[in-house]
Amino acid sequence: METRIAVIGIVVENMDAVERLNEILHEYRGCIIGRMGIPYRQKNMSIISIAVDAPQDMISALSGKIGKLEGVSSKTAYAGK
Repeated sequence: METRIAVIGIVVENMDAVERLNEILHEYRGCIIGRMGIPYRQKNMSIISIAVDAPQDMISALSGKIGKLEGVSSKTAYAGK
């Protein structure tokens, strides 16, 4: 199956959602190339970027699950084909 490269940018404003977010990322660990998290303590939030290599539908499912978490927002940027 053809895969795509993408970066998912995540902003976590609800720290109570972090445990569930990590569970979701663990579910998709096989397609995650790398992860960078930056705690922004002054604003009580975290900024996370996830690089993935996966089929389009898997990336969409991951992004959708993340986006459903309360107090968590995400956007996905895809590499050209």
